[in-house]
Amino acid sequence: MTITSAFSNALSGLSASARMAEIVSSNTANVMTEGYARRELVLSPHSLGGNGAGVKIEGVSRQVNAVVLQDRRLADAAAGNATIRTDFLARFEAQLGDATDSDSLSARVTGLESALVEAASLPESEARLAAVVDSAEDIAGQLNTISRDIEEVRTQADHSIADQVELLNTTLKQIDELNHEILVQKTSGSDASSLEDQRQTLIDTVSEIVPVRQVTRENYQISLYTTGGAILLDDNPVEIGFTPVNVVTPYMTQEGGQLSGLTIAGMPVSTRDDGVLGGGTLGALFAVRDELAPAAQQQIDGFARELVERFSSTAADSTLTPGTPGLFTDNGVAFDPVDEVGLASRISVNALVVPEEGGALWRLRDGLGAVSAGPVSNATQLQALADTLSATQAPASSSFSTAQRSMSGLAADMLSSASQNRQTAEVTESYAIARQETATEMSLADGVDTDYELQTLLKVEQAYAANAKVIQTLDTLLQQILEI
Repeated sequence: MTITSAFSNALSGLSASARMAEIVSSNTANVMTEGYARRELVLSPHSLGGNGAGVKIEGVSRQVNAVVLQDRRLADAAAGNATIRTDFLARFEAQLGDATDSDSLSARVTGLESALVEAASLPESEARLAAVVDSAEDIAGQLNTISRDIEEVRTQADHSIADQVELLNTTLKQIDELNHEILVQKTSGSDASSLEDQRQTLIDTVSEIVPVRQVTRENYQISLYTTGGAILLDDNPVEIGFTPVNVVTPYMTQEGGQLSGLTIAGMPVSTRDDGVLGGGTLGALFAVRDELAPAAQQQIDGFARELVERFSSTAADSTLTPGTPGLFTDNGVAFDPVDEVGLASRISVNALVVPEEGGALWRLRDGLGAVSAGPVSNATQLQALADTLSATQAPASSSFSTAQRSMSGLAADMLSSASQNRQTAEVTESYAIARQETATEMSLADGVDTDYELQTLLKVEQAYAANAKVIQTLDTLLQQILEI
């Protein structure tokens, strides 16, 4: 080996050591950076004319476990999906209230029944008659509030869907642009690792909204497919379409054309959570808007119908004529069975018994259809109202089973159903979060290990010192040769 070739070998070793030290420094500095993948220097033997010429730097490689990364992305999507579902179900249950809470729907129904019984025991007491009206207004007010809250949740879901679709479209375009930039950097021999980190972070964003599978193509490109089989990015990103509305009312459905669905490249696709774009937060938002919230609305509408119809019967008030409302009304008029949707938002107490609206309390005692007040000691009508509320019968609404229940029993069953749905969702959420945490830990295990990086740095220092020693020795030899 000549002195020149020895110098060449040592200099290439110094360059490689310096580059490795730079990579170790970058790895250590980015140990907490989300989306950062550990780098390693790729080296190979270098030769000239068949003789060894040191070491050659081939480039920098990103160390990513594709299988673990894919599992973590799917786990993130499932956890986000489960959380959105659980949050809605818990919110609806809280609106109904715990059975032991004095403000719950069950307690309010019991309170109305108690108020009627107390009024029947002393029918001449206007204070007790007023308590009946107050209790009835409390029930109607809570049903109104629950209905408004469901409307708000559906509206928020619709707006969130629009935001996520916009983010999805923007992110897919950014990934496509990074595909091109990475190709340019790679073909020019530059390190594109930082761009690949950015691309990985953007794919993580997409996968939480819609779970995707990443497919590596030639020339450092990637394609994205949803787990449901839809193409999101392949050469070019697709355009996902959605049109939000200002307010979602109980009457509005996707099937009826009042609410927007999704399109991919202009073609309609299913918005069900088991559809081509389901499984992530986007699918869960559609489930809330089009399935979970409407189901909750149907239940409280069915409950409101049962309340209205019980008090509109002649058994409850013999003074009523066909087509006239009883104690509870549909926004001041008689209820039409074909117009059950949204009834909970319209239910109100009949103005005939509300003094503030020009009504008279004595109508509770003598009947809403009575033309004048009767004997103040007559409790027959009040007892009939109480009996109607406590009577067991099958609900007329298809939202409930045909089992016979009192109004208190119906309220308790509705709360029990809401509680069971919430608990089932929480079990699913707990599993999804546990899976997410495990996948995240496995992903982090494949990331930067500072102990390993420090060990590598010690080896780099030793290699640098060895190459420097070779150069020092060669310098000494040259000096001796020149002195001869």
